[in-house]
Amino acid sequence: MRLSIVAAVSENGVIGAKGGLPWDLPDDQQFFKRLTLGKCIVMGRGTHESVGRLLPRRTTLIVSRNPEYRVEGAEVLPSFAEAVEWARTRDLPEVFAVGGAGVYAEALPVAHRLYLTRVHARVEGETRMPGPLDPAEAGFHLEAEEYHTTDPRHAHAFTYQTWERPAG
Repeated sequence: MRLSIVAAVSENGVIGAKGGLPWDLPDDQQFFKRLTLGKCIVMGRGTHESVGRLLPRRTTLIVSRNPEYRVEGAEVLPSFAEAVEWARTRDLPEVFAVGGAGVYAEALPVAHRLYLTRVHARVEGETRMPGPLDPAEAGFHLEAEEYHTTDPRHAHAFTYQTWERPAG
């Protein structure tokens, strides 16, 4: 099973502000949807609550230390490691860690792939991507990237990057 991280990160490391995203990038949202549709996603309780609903047509694993926390239509597990094990026992080919910072921090040391949207802006926000801003420092190698400029729908330019960590 491949463990992948999907994240959008500003130049100053911000991934969230006031319980949501600090930007509106419709093409990035569509990229996320295409990437995860029909797949298994792992998110923290706070991320789930900020989204406000389950994302349709995905198997959703929510990490919460609260044993009473329940979400109809999702699996709630007490740790990221248990969420990964839940997915592994079902022979899923790929599982996506989709936030927040706590889930990313646990996924980063063990992830095989990183789908990173680099938002070309410095933004305000209280939630930052854990780990180094340069994925190479975490053992990843850049495999592909695609730049998108600003346009009437996107106030910030951004670059999709795919990073791989060599097996072994």
